[in-house]
Amino acid sequence: MRLAAVDLGASSGRVMAGTVGPATLEVEEVRRFTNGGVRAGKTLYWDILGIHRELLTGLQEAGAVEGVGIDSWAVDYGLLDRNGALLGNPVNYRDSRTDGVLERVVQTVPERELFEITGLQQLPFNTLYQLVSEKDRLAAADRMLLIPDLLAYWLTGEIGAERTNASTTQLYDVRARTWAPELAARVGIPARLLPPLREPGERIGTLLPEPAAELALPELPVIAVGSHDTASAVVAVPAEPGANFAYISSGTWSLVGLELDEPELSEAARAANFTNEGGVDRRIRFLRNVMGLWVLSETLRLWNARGERIDVATALAEAAEAPPLAAVVDIDAPAFLPPGDMPERIVAACRETGQRPPANRAAMVRCIIDSLALAYRRTVRQAAEISGRPVDIVHIVGGGARNELLCRLTAEACGAPVLAGPVEAAALGNILVQARTLGADLPDLAAMRALIRETHALRRYEPSGRENEWAAAEGRLTAGCVA
Repeated sequence: MRLAAVDLGASSGRVMAGTVGPATLEVEEVRRFTNGGVRAGKTLYWDILGIHRELLTGLQEAGAVEGVGIDSWAVDYGLLDRNGALLGNPVNYRDSRTDGVLERVVQTVPERELFEITGLQQLPFNTLYQLVSEKDRLAAADRMLLIPDLLAYWLTGEIGAERTNASTTQLYDVRARTWAPELAARVGIPARLLPPLREPGERIGTLLPEPAAELALPELPVIAVGSHDTASAVVAVPAEPGANFAYISSGTWSLVGLELDEPELSEAARAANFTNEGGVDRRIRFLRNVMGLWVLSETLRLWNARGERIDVATALAEAAEAPPLAAVVDIDAPAFLPPGDMPERIVAACRETGQRPPANRAAMVRCIIDSLALAYRRTVRQAAEISGRPVDIVHIVGGGARNELLCRLTAEACGAPVLAGPVEAAALGNILVQARTLGADLPDLAAMRALIRETHALRRYEPSGRENEWAAAEGRLTAGCVA
């Protein structure tokens, strides 16, 4: 069967066509387009109509398919009025409108209580804080739709919220697996905004006659997949049955954690700022957001804007020759969240911890990659300690799986083998869930992962015995001095 996966990232979007059979799982990119924030005045928006247009064009270019699924980044949303019309462009999570909102909210609902209900990591851009930041506009709104659900609504006319993405909003009760309307009311968010919930794998509806006619496609089914892209990516983690594995979905963001059967709501989990997000087949993605390759991409963007003309491959090749662990920073520090001059921020962070800042381009990139591997090490170890689950192997999926330097350094830092691939994990997980809904013999995650292992080349990286050097580098950040 041939299926279309719409896979939207914060910096680019793709429409992928996938073919699924008893021993077949292939994907091809049929359309790629740039994505990102669009600043208008003081606000950073998403160009949601541009995304919708590209989605439609991609479906047209995909040709004959039997189903469509949409996954995207989390937390962002559009508001609909009572007539189903969009009330303005969705605002980008990197916008400054949520500055200080978290601190105000926890005066009403303490952090511990928020965690006990939602199981979520405290991030300033969580949907709850975004909605509180625009409380004055909510009176005109009838429904909130997260990005994949908004796009599915325009395709089918059906309103709903898929659970894996709903679980990222901080408005979802992770134990009851439903919305938390009482929590919403306490912070001034009307419960009517929260749409009916859907399971991943549920048929949302069929393509409306208007887009079907425009695209010369049949009224094909639109299927709710793991619509948070990380939920789809974790479906495609090629773990062996019974393996003690950690996963890293590595892209603009890195989502680092374990797959659990039940949420981990201990005080240790809250204090370490871990999150419990819904997964496909009722699994829990116990993880923490790590800043990811955003810092590198923003650094390269700045250098290219200044005329240095360097691509990712060249930057990584230079960094591989630079001295290891010469300087490291806390890649998750708030300073690295907004767009801007990342090299300048790295220099400042090094000076604050008593380290000599990177002196050239290669050293700067090496600092970023070393720091990211160090964050992976810290997060994997904390996840294992808090959950009581050992980690024997680390799976890296997503774009970071093709970054050989990052994968090698992650094996070194974690002291465990790294299995890298597949790169197109989110699209593959999207397609696998659709295929099961439409009749493929893929009864559970084990079967889906077996098909990934059978059909995709994976690369293994072994640890090198340098764990003491990584521990010493970690100590620089906590002690504030050069090791």
